[in-house]
Amino acid sequence: MQRIRKAFLVHRFKNQTIDLHQRERLLIMSEKIRINSPSVRYTEQYVESHYSYHTTSVSTDGDTYTVTPHTTEYIFRTERAVPKLGVMLVGWGGNNGSTVTAAVLANKLGLTWRTKSGIKSANYYGSLLEASTVSLGSGPNGEVFVPFRDLLPMVHPNDIIFDGWDISSMDLGRAMERAQVLDWSLQEMLRPHMSKLKPRPSIYIPEFIAANQEHRADHVLTGTKAEQVEQIRRDIRDFKEKSGVDKVIVLWTANTERFCDVVPGVNDTAENLLNTIQTGGEVSPSTLFAVASIQEGCAYINGSPQNTFVPGAVELAIQQGVFIGGDDFKSGQTKLKSVLVDFLVSAGIKPTSIVSYNHLGNNDGMNLSAPQQFRSKEISKSNVVDDMVQSNPVLYKPGEKPDHCVVIKYVPYVGDSKKAMDEYTSEIMMGGTNTIALHNTCEDSLLASPIILDLVILTELCQRIMFCTQEDTAFQSFHSVLSILSFLCKAPLVPPGAPVINAFFRQRACIENVMRACLGLPPQNHIQLEHKMKSSFMLRLDNPIYNDILAKNARLTNGYHRVPSNGVSVNENNPKIKSIA
Repeated sequence: MQRIRKAFLVHRFKNQTIDLHQRERLLIMSEKIRINSPSVRYTEQYVESHYSYHTTSVSTDGDTYTVTPHTTEYIFRTERAVPKLGVMLVGWGGNNGSTVTAAVLANKLGLTWRTKSGIKSANYYGSLLEASTVSLGSGPNGEVFVPFRDLLPMVHPNDIIFDGWDISSMDLGRAMERAQVLDWSLQEMLRPHMSKLKPRPSIYIPEFIAANQEHRADHVLTGTKAEQVEQIRRDIRDFKEKSGVDKVIVLWTANTERFCDVVPGVNDTAENLLNTIQTGGEVSPSTLFAVASIQEGCAYINGSPQNTFVPGAVELAIQQGVFIGGDDFKSGQTKLKSVLVDFLVSAGIKPTSIVSYNHLGNNDGMNLSAPQQFRSKEISKSNVVDDMVQSNPVLYKPGEKPDHCVVIKYVPYVGDSKKAMDEYTSEIMMGGTNTIALHNTCEDSLLASPIILDLVILTELCQRIMFCTQEDTAFQSFHSVLSILSFLCKAPLVPPGAPVINAFFRQRACIENVMRACLGLPPQNHIQLEHKMKSSFMLRLDNPIYNDILAKNARLTNGYHRVPSNGVSVNENNPKIKSIA
């Protein structure tokens, strides 16, 4: 990594100014990707790109559509300085909190351990940013793929500093053991580090979570709701001061709460919500944490399905210019559903019944065994197919939806290994029926932990991206409701009036193409016209890379099969498969 010349820079965060001369940890990450274009400029402080955003507007007259293309010129600025990031988890001592902390420690320490199936090494599999790739274009050997994390300067998970709160007093070493997620040999390596970490007392209001959680609540804040919010704010400031982090993001990974009624005069506006906190009215713990975080200028992410972001909390975030995001980690059964329903509807197949059953035995499952908490989860899991169904009026009449049933049962024996069984029944051509039955075993916390990392890293990156248009030259940030996080959430929170997108590949494409825009690159479209023409236009370009690619691929006649001069076609992925030309 290359240190920036800090004396000339001032890094501005929400409600604060930081002199980078005094911040040695603010670095420019080693940028592996450089854009060779007059539309992109690199300064000491920014990557600045000029980007043409193409959209269309549609008007209808009966069954006739008139489509009008539009182009808006943008300038994107991405700050290159990557801060030292602190993450405070609400529910730090739970399965997710202890697992993600342990995983980062194991990666940072480069640990390996033996299991019955062999040697395992610490990794970040399951992370969109750390373990998946995107295409940059074509190189001498074909299409070039790079990790998501290399597109723009981002925080590395190994550099995140964790802290947080929990209603249980267990240190994280004991919490890790209680969770029964990680292999025992790995736990033994991590225990000396994890045992030094202890959560701060948390907010506990019994009526919002299941009664079966009471036995864990031995580490709780006292006082009025207003006093508890002030204590959370002091905790955030204390962590920031003692750890030396440059910014803090707060994430809720604690128990699912029951839904909170939205009541005029209580939580419908920011002013009413703050007044309700002062007078001790009904406000959920997750909303109290949200208010404290927003008032401290810290982004707040809700990883559970309850309606933390009542209208007053959203309005407060917008007033303060602070990012909020959620709701509910999309990790297993629902993520698969967002892929499969997208596939079926896009293929012209009509899902008519979706039945999802799952059982789990961790503390999340115990809490969800209470009806009110299950209802919160049922709502977040049930709405995931709506946008995909609405996208195809050929298959579905207005208001028509598939039958959709979600069942969750608590089975202590299975622990964190959640079992999910799904049946998708669809109508096909001429009244036929297609049924897909799936069994999915999800290691719950090991799927949720990389999502936690992606959420905080992507949120932090968005805090460093500004943009403007030719018509409005004042640079602005993303909307406070950070809908780019939708890919990672079951029930995406979006700005008022914005469409809710649950389809997996549309959500992923949004993240990729926003990052490409920051680099002045066009959206990924997969057209590959150069490979679909009799005489490729690339051959007419003074570009030896493309010419080499086309020359190498010229004799490919059937997918993977290359036909050499002896007339025998060999499958390059499996040399044992041969055919005679």
